[in-house]
Amino acid sequence: MQKIKKENPVALSKIKKQCLSCGTAEIIGRRRYCSIECRQQLFRRLQILVGLLRALRTKYAAFFFTKFSIVLDIKPQGSKNVYRFLYHRPFKQKPSQVLSHMTDELGNVWWYNKKRTGKRYQASQHVFEQAIKKNIPLDSVIPIEIKSPVRIKKFLTSLKLTTDDLQSHQAKKAVKSAYRKEALKHHPDRGGDSDSFRKVNTAYQELTNWLQSPTLRLRRGIPGKWCFDGNKWKTPLLFFDN
Repeated sequence: MQKIKKENPVALSKIKKQCLSCGTAEIIGRRRYCSIECRQQLFRRLQILVGLLRALRTKYAAFFFTKFSIVLDIKPQGSKNVYRFLYHRPFKQKPSQVLSHMTDELGNVWWYNKKRTGKRYQASQHVFEQAIKKNIPLDSVIPIEIKSPVRIKKFLTSLKLTTDDLQSHQAKKAVKSAYRKEALKHHPDRGGDSDSFRKVNTAYQELTNWLQSPTLRLRRGIPGKWCFDGNKWKTPLLFFDN
């Protein structure tokens, strides 16, 4: 088994415009993957990994990759430890290919020791002995919840506001202040454009209505990492999802 002991991995998927499946730096706009095939390849490998995770009685797991390695963190049920498995990623080899090797090797270790001892627990312990670290922070594998406003993005843009402005305790004040600023800027009597002025007014009304009855999208996951919640894999949360 190939290991790298000195590296501080930063998930490539944290960087905008990089494929969540292979990290390609091609310009893909706001798409998450460079191609459907690329997404399917990694997803299939993650699904195959689920069998091993369940054999290890995994409560949470997280998967991410860098240019040089892939990383899998596992927290078993009833354990306070998070075990990290890190494999070298050969030049130009996709994360899905390395993940396949990792799954096969760890799976073989589990099955060999299960047949040898007849005990699933001991087989799992032999797998965890392959981990390079056992003191990984618990929050590195526990999904977080992110709430983001829906159907109002264009109105925020019109008033030059962000979702953070709506999630603050001063949301109404921020909307009103932004409206006044943009209204003065685009008012026809001050040399502004009438169409832009109408958009500002519409945006103010829509955001005011939204604040009275907010509609939010709830997402669970981990920024920059694929995460397993004991049931299924969830795609990485991206910084521009909000």
